[in-house]
Amino acid sequence: LRTNWDDTLPNGTPTIASALKSAGYRTGCFGKWGVGNRIPEDDPNKKGFDEFYGYVDMFHAHNFFPPFLVRNGQREALRNDLIPESDKGRNRGNGVAANPVDYAPEFIVNEALAFIDRHADERFFLYIPLNTPHANNEGEMFERGMEVPDYGPFSDEDWPDPEKGFARMIQNLDKDVGRVIKKLREHGLHKNTLVIFSSDNGPHQEGGHSMDFFDSNGPLRGRKRDLYEGGVRVPMIAWWPGHVVAGSQSDHLSGFQDYLPTFCDLAGIEAPQCDGVSMVPMLLGDKSEQAHHEYLYWEFYEAKGRQAVVDNRWKAVRLNWIDEPDGPIQLYDLKKDIGEEHDLAAQFPEIVEKMLQRLKTSHTPHTGVTKFPDWLRTPKIEN
Repeated sequence: LRTNWDDTLPNGTPTIASALKSAGYRTGCFGKWGVGNRIPEDDPNKKGFDEFYGYVDMFHAHNFFPPFLVRNGQREALRNDLIPESDKGRNRGNGVAANPVDYAPEFIVNEALAFIDRHADERFFLYIPLNTPHANNEGEMFERGMEVPDYGPFSDEDWPDPEKGFARMIQNLDKDVGRVIKKLREHGLHKNTLVIFSSDNGPHQEGGHSMDFFDSNGPLRGRKRDLYEGGVRVPMIAWWPGHVVAGSQSDHLSGFQDYLPTFCDLAGIEAPQCDGVSMVPMLLGDKSEQAHHEYLYWEFYEAKGRQAVVDNRWKAVRLNWIDEPDGPIQLYDLKKDIGEEHDLAAQFPEIVEKMLQRLKTSHTPHTGVTKFPDWLRTPKIEN
């Protein structure tokens, strides 16, 4: 996402961080700032974050043993030297370490914990976008696609090395979430802090890892970059002792666009106009007061283009969208077919027509784009 490098998005909407900062919150981001390509390294600080430490480049974030991380716009060296030919000429900290010593995810979580220590007596917003369990997409040719310091208890398993690395990443991720919870308890903040854990997409199949090895998407169809449920339906876990009922569940239809109004609601400030709705009533168990989305919409520009729309029952998916912008759609009844195995488009033409209208009205053309580049037409990431 390219912006004017200030604390708002292109349409003038504040970011979550800038909105909460205006309400007196100390804001910190530690991890992967994956919102653009070749953006200024102080971009997180220009989007409302008082403190940042991590990666400011998605290619850089592929490398779990990078030569540097970025603190508030300045690079800080780590004790990892790149294999020269591994960075594919990008020279952006990506590639593979010849001598993997400093494991970035551990450094990043340590900084996030230190942020809590420094600001335990203040209101704060802490965002920890970890890059685990991603793969090092530059590292697969060096047989280091799933980079970890060691395989730990999985060393003796009769598994391929990428699966040992994947399992170790998940174990470390679970441990790191526990470290954050423990730190909040140490400061007595656990009853006054909402913690949300989620993912930005479904399971991947990169770095030599196979999503089927651990049955990562269960009954769902598809994976990362698909618009089937396996690609876009992800868990969201909320923890707030005394407020969010332990063990409770919700089937509320939501997306990441809901976090801005949700956090503004909790902070007691007016949310800017956006596509989201506050999830506070749902989180607190008050279904009668919860606003709802009529539907959610996605569009994806790689692999010949895809569109999808979903409501509380029906899901529509269109493939080859770039070449066939008015092409046919697939229709699934998620109440009966969560695995999207049975296309019902021929049986329910009236539902198809409603979904087609939603696809049409939800899409906003990209200003100035008159022709899609060839690389968007080629399904080059269908590994």
